[in-house]
Amino acid sequence: MGVRPPANDDLDEPESVEFGIVALDGMLSDAGLSFPTDRETVASELGHRSVPYDAAGRTVELADVLEAVDRDRFETKQELLDELYPVFEDHRNSPKGLLSQLRSLVPF
Repeated sequence: MGVRPPANDDLDEPESVEFGIVALDGMLSDAGLSFPTDRETVASELGHRSVPYDAAGRTVELADVLEAVDRDRFETKQELLDELYPVFEDHRNSPKGLLSQLRSLVPF
């Protein structure tokens, strides 16, 4: 997923903020993992990496996301991303504290 950050005049800022599966896809491409692969290989290569799961920049370690799925083997990168997508969505939609909940009610 990607969301445009608030507009400002600083041209050094990225045009979008990547989080969830989009951020993970970039990490997987940079790591050069080959498929098919298994959960243990992904965890040993990238499990220590934190992946942002929302536009606010909150993160979760990939090892924790991998533990939340039942599947042990992934034939393609897309299969891995599809399997992990619901876990990132659960994190993104989980309650984040009173202040975050109040901010989510404000439309701007």
